[in-house]
Amino acid sequence: MARWGGQAHPAMKVPSPSVREAASMYGTAVAIFLVILVAALQGSEPPESPFPYRIPLDPEGTLELSWNVSYVQETIHFQLLVRELKAGVLFGMSDRGELENADLVVLWTDGDSAYFGDAWSDQKGWIHLDAQQDYQLLRAQRTPEGLSLLFKRPFGTCDPKDYLIEDGTVHLVYGILEEPFWSLEAINTSALHTGLQRVQLLKPNVSVPALPADMRTMEVRAPDVLVPGQETTYWCYITELPDGFPRHHIVMYEPIVTEGNEALVHHMEVFQCATEFESFPQFNGPCDSKMKPSRLNYCRHVLAAWALGAKAFYYPEEAGLAFGGAGSSRFLRLEVHYHNPLKIEGRRDSSGIRLYYTATLRRFDAGIMELGLVYTPVMAIPPQETAFVLTGYCTDKCTQLALPPSGIHIFASQLHTHLTGRKVVTVLARDGREREVVNRDDHYSPHFQEIRMLKKVVSVHPGDVLITSCTYNTEDRKLATVGGFGILEEMCVNYVHYYPQTQLELCKSAVDPGFLQKYFHFVNRFNGEEVCTCPQASVPEQFATVPWNSFNRQVLSALYGFAPISMHCNKSSAVRFQAPRRTPVWGDRKQRSQVVTDRPDRQPAEGELTAPPAEALALLGAIRMGTNPG
Repeated sequence: MARWGGQAHPAMKVPSPSVREAASMYGTAVAIFLVILVAALQGSEPPESPFPYRIPLDPEGTLELSWNVSYVQETIHFQLLVRELKAGVLFGMSDRGELENADLVVLWTDGDSAYFGDAWSDQKGWIHLDAQQDYQLLRAQRTPEGLSLLFKRPFGTCDPKDYLIEDGTVHLVYGILEEPFWSLEAINTSALHTGLQRVQLLKPNVSVPALPADMRTMEVRAPDVLVPGQETTYWCYITELPDGFPRHHIVMYEPIVTEGNEALVHHMEVFQCATEFESFPQFNGPCDSKMKPSRLNYCRHVLAAWALGAKAFYYPEEAGLAFGGAGSSRFLRLEVHYHNPLKIEGRRDSSGIRLYYTATLRRFDAGIMELGLVYTPVMAIPPQETAFVLTGYCTDKCTQLALPPSGIHIFASQLHTHLTGRKVVTVLARDGREREVVNRDDHYSPHFQEIRMLKKVVSVHPGDVLITSCTYNTEDRKLATVGGFGILEEMCVNYVHYYPQTQLELCKSAVDPGFLQKYFHFVNRFNGEEVCTCPQASVPEQFATVPWNSFNRQVLSALYGFAPISMHCNKSSAVRFQAPRRTPVWGDRKQRSQVVTDRPDRQPAEGELTAPPAEALALLGAIRMGTNPG
């Protein structure tokens, strides 16, 4: 007998479907199917390994999820702890954290019996029992902390109602049932207390390297911050290294989260400030405060980054991240993102990141390189777009100029966009063919960014091409979203962590600005002179006057896909190695490619570099000539 909320209930059993569900989903085979499901309650025990990953699902701490990953079995074991259980709970996954069209597992009671089953929600939020039961319950037991549910699920199930668990961000959803329901079909997610949590479920199985005997620690922590009673706060704090702090290597770091604030602290980053300034003003306050000194905007060199669910980050045994000493700023900026949906008042926090460093320098300095798009308004996303793709290139000419003959080795990656980013991917191409994916997140969220260890080190050689594509959704915007530093502007960046460090710090591109002006003049000819093309108008002002009909959208997409690019191949001093001549895409297929694209039209075959389609060439030719493409 399991006792919930002071009432005794019979042992948990698999639910019987309603009459309508049985008729539509199972037919005459339902009885046999349920017998098979009942056997799942006596399923195999999970591996003996502990659950290394743990996160709070809800801000109250009622639900806590732990899990482990078996790549051999392609299975995840989940342990869900339910404190103060009422009438049940649902847990699952969906594309962007919606409770509609979600893949769910549900524990509920009808007042007499308790049930556990694999389910799904339709587009109106009604829950249905899944015909294919892929969540297998292994154990349900009462513990001093609450009810513990142990269950497992394969990464992929070939069930169209199930979520495919992939690398990258997963949006977990949950709901708390506060009263009994006579059947599963009577539950609608809109009537429940629900929420979402983002996490990377498929953590890489990377072995922990040996650590040096002389390793020391340094804590960069928020100084007893009074967390504001608002949903989202980014808190900035400036600190500095001791005077005369010599050169060291950071070999690992881990989070320090104030006890009781596990559900409040969403992610944290430590940045090093720019060396061109001898000093930085002290600051301890919200990052968007008008009192924040503008000089803090020059503290952008990432030393460490952590997000909810991540464990300690280790550098490869042969490399470390240098800090301290000559040529390194003493000033650091800690940024903490507090997620406080309950708007709790009076909570104090001293969370931060603990750096582990050594004076025994390793063989290689680790470096950080920016890939993707230059921060410029010439790259823009029209409004009302569901999946608009922008792509940035690190060309073969740049890698040929900047990388050592033995190449570099990428071991970690941090993807970054602003608010409209939905997908990010970087691929490596060599000799005109895609070779491997560096990092991909098809469920990317700008609210969940962390440095992720790669499952496999990616080696980049001189002459290779690195292609970074970002997919954006601007359905809620009325004007074009241009590239830039502002939170309402956009970025497309992959900060790759690699060794050995080179002088190449930025390898990015943007469309040729002159060619974009030809676009504005071109659309102006066919839109009644509505677009401002006067010399004094800025690019954002010009984009703001474009009438976003389907024709103008298609032309802009074609322009970004196949127009000449301006390449930025920069040293850490911001000086370019050499300004590669602007080259049309179709003039040098190694310069750019459509190896990876999330465009809704035909996808290229694996490893294929596509040529510009005839329609795009016609449009671009028309832009050049200023004629009607029709």
